[in-house]
Amino acid sequence: MSSLVWSDALSLSMPVMDETHREFVDLLAEVQASDDDTLLARWQALIDHTDDHFGREDRWMEATGFAPGSCHMTQHAVVLKVLREGAALGAQGNLAPIRQMAHELTIWFPQHAVSMDAGLALHMKSLGYDPVTGELARPEALPEQPITGCGGACGGHGHGESAAETPPAQAEATAHA
Repeated sequence: MSSLVWSDALSLSMPVMDETHREFVDLLAEVQASDDDTLLARWQALIDHTDDHFGREDRWMEATGFAPGSCHMTQHAVVLKVLREGAALGAQGNLAPIRQMAHELTIWFPQHAVSMDAGLALHMKSLGYDPVTGELARPEALPEQPITGCGGACGGHGHGESAAETPPAQAEATAHA
């Protein structure tokens, strides 16, 4: 089965996000390298990290104008639910679903990072939002209505469009115009 290795292709040029993503990739690799005796503990460590990771991103989205039901937040909730279901199956002695989920995460995570998380990073940068301090340099740039899209993953633009829903190249050009 394939494994995921951190590379510059996953970098969002936002150190706090990149460090968290690097930790996720490392924990996922540990899960994949686990023998049956250590698999559940490493899976739980990945779940705990992911819960914190997604919680932080969700708080950033809320602070910068994303609607609680945006598909980015919804995807976080669904992935965590599935990871926890895997832990429950593993606790019953069924480790195969965890191994399959770990493989699926190697496919899902890069797509999530370069679409939804990249859109969030661009959005936060456009607002001058510091994810470490929570300070907002340009509050006047907050969206008038909550962002309900997918943070760059859905492709459609409409009412309430923001940097998070604008393709990265277009957002970059707009930011420098």
